[in-house]
Amino acid sequence: MSTSHDVRHYPGAGLVTWVFFLWLYAPIAVVIWFSFNENRLVSVWSGFSTKWYAAALRNDGLLDALRTSLTVAVTATVVATGIALCAAMVLSRHADLKFRRLSETVVNLPLLLPEIVVAVASLILFSQIGFTNGLARLIVAHSAFCTPFAFLPIRARLAGMSADYEEAAKDLYAAPFTAFRRVTFPLILPGVFAGAMLAFVISMDDFITSNMLNTGGTTTLPVYIFSLIKKGTTPELNAISTLLILASLIIATLALALSARAMRRG
Repeated sequence: MSTSHDVRHYPGAGLVTWVFFLWLYAPIAVVIWFSFNENRLVSVWSGFSTKWYAAALRNDGLLDALRTSLTVAVTATVVATGIALCAAMVLSRHADLKFRRLSETVVNLPLLLPEIVVAVASLILFSQIGFTNGLARLIVAHSAFCTPFAFLPIRARLAGMSADYEEAAKDLYAAPFTAFRRVTFPLILPGVFAGAMLAFVISMDDFITSNMLNTGGTTTLPVYIFSLIKKGTTPELNAISTLLILASLIIATLALALSARAMRRG
């Protein structure tokens, strides 16, 4: 006789859950709250104001860093998602591929290594080959460590998709690329979108690699924010952080909505 256990009925489980989420989200709530503080001193509340958001949007250094981050993130997302899509198609549709497990491990290797190791290795490699363009170095490095983050959702989507659809398209004399474009890709599009959004967020959020590889004029947003922290926390910094939180929530909501829609259809 099997007995089901619901952890919600364990003594103290509800209290532990509330304490956990309070500990996790209270600092974020504090940052958002004090971003509307009129006083320049973060810890002294003197009234409600949105002037720090206006100040953040007028900050030329911030806007330059944002443009750099968006350029790097968008380019790296496109490159990483393209590589991840090709790798996922090959690894999922060719079970007899030689060194298949090894190839999958290589694709996911950046997830297994500490980021500082990848950043130092990239810095040494670029220095040895004389690759000095700061923006290009960031794009190459971000593309490399974002690839496994894009690969996992696409691979999972392909694993849950029957190959019968592709076989039916081939039986109807569709060329391999036509079958992929008209059948496979629309079916795995939610996974591709989720992988791309995850890669984009990871790239926008990266600090260690960006801090090591950036040069003059290619400072990314996380590196710029870190430079502001050295001067002391201000409501403007809180406003910038709140805008980043809002952007992340919008991207996550879009990804979840698309995934839920695909699950309802499939």
